Amino acid sequence: MMTNSQQKGKYGENVVLGYLEAKGYKILAQNYKKAGGEIDIIALDGDYVVFVEVKYRRGRSHGTGFDDVSYSQHKRIIKTDKAYLYEQQKWDAACRFDIVEVIGHEQLELEHIENAFWE
Repeated sequence: MMTNSQQKGKYGENVVLGYLEAKGYKILAQNYKKAGGEIDIIALDGDYVVFVEVKYRRGRSHGTGFDDVSYSQHKRIIKTDKAYLYEQQKWDAACRFDIVEVIGHEQLELEHIENAFWE
């Protein structure tokens, strides 16, 4: 059984999936787990393999989703992306790390930060 926090996270991810698909992204994987980390969404945007971290919050009283992704989380995401690229034999693929923040409850706002961090 999912916790309330997990349900909110899943809801946020589903909102972002729809948003990315509407922008023309091709979804490659969701909740990819390897190498001690997890990537919420992996998608293709043109020639870029995009690793997307989704942050869902009711408001901004506790900062932004970007603020909530720590340096150690960056490192885990990068380690996990390398596992994905190796597994898919896409060693030379152009990559990008994005954060999509879903804010609100009934009236949703999305903020998409492309190239949110680098390797």
